[in-house]
Amino acid sequence: MPEPGAGRYAPSPSGDLHVGNLRTALLAWAFARSTGRRFLMRIEDLDRVRPGAEQRQLDDLATIGLDWDGPVIRQSERLPLYQAAIDRLTAAGLTYECFCTRREIQQAATAPHGPLGAYPGTCRTLTDQARTDFRAQGRPAALRLRAAATEFEIVDELHGRYRAPVDDVVLRRGDGIPAYNLAVVVDDAAQGVDQVVRGDDLLPSTPRQAYLATLLDLPVPQYAHVPLVLNAEGQRLAKRDGAVTLADQRALGNTPDQVVAALAHSLGYPATSAAELLDSFDPAHLPREPWILDGNGLLQRSRCP
Repeated sequence: MPEPGAGRYAPSPSGDLHVGNLRTALLAWAFARSTGRRFLMRIEDLDRVRPGAEQRQLDDLATIGLDWDGPVIRQSERLPLYQAAIDRLTAAGLTYECFCTRREIQQAATAPHGPLGAYPGTCRTLTDQARTDFRAQGRPAALRLRAAATEFEIVDELHGRYRAPVDDVVLRRGDGIPAYNLAVVVDDAAQGVDQVVRGDDLLPSTPRQAYLATLLDLPVPQYAHVPLVLNAEGQRLAKRDGAVTLADQRALGNTPDQVVAALAHSLGYPATSAAELLDSFDPAHLPREPWILDGNGLLQRSRCP
């Protein structure tokens, strides 16, 4: 029998998870478990690593009732896989060096019909002499994809068909670190992930990743981009918004079970545990609007719009 597909949760160990992160993790777990998939844990530690954050994140996820299959995977241990993908794209003539600084990219005119912040292709047609001159100036070179498409369509379980522009995304940064858009595509395929559940703030970048997967002859996962948790001002929740981590809630006297119950309630389920939510989980009944946390982010004052 073929091995079942997998879902995953992939936090960056830059700090403690807040309730928005926990809610998305709970959903990713429920999507995977309710469809008979494995559920994998991957730590995206190529950037912004804070000592001790990874273990605290894993502890919090286990505390709210989530479990995962197999060992925890870390991107920092997978660099040869990313380099192999880059080598394949380069051999196919699909990469080029980019010497632009961040300021130059911001000041340049965006490519026609390109996504917000899209790279305008400044270094796409550099001559050999121009590249030599930039190196002589000590400019580090990022490596970009030479995209042949201008847009790509994916199908999302909550949003339906979604088409968005693609551009020459960075594959390897100027400091030699593989870029997120490459690493996530390579990792999902290598781990057998065929279901990606994550916050809907990442929906605009998904066609770029799906397009890159096709160039690497990798399968495109099924996607479900779920609503975020927002603060009272309608902005994406952050740790500065008050008592938003599991540790914060414990300090206020709220147990992990109460936190899970609040998360489940925000999704329309009267569950008091992850297992209880899973028993009746149905993606078709999920809210399509964000969950708003009032005041200082106290769970007992939360509301749905």
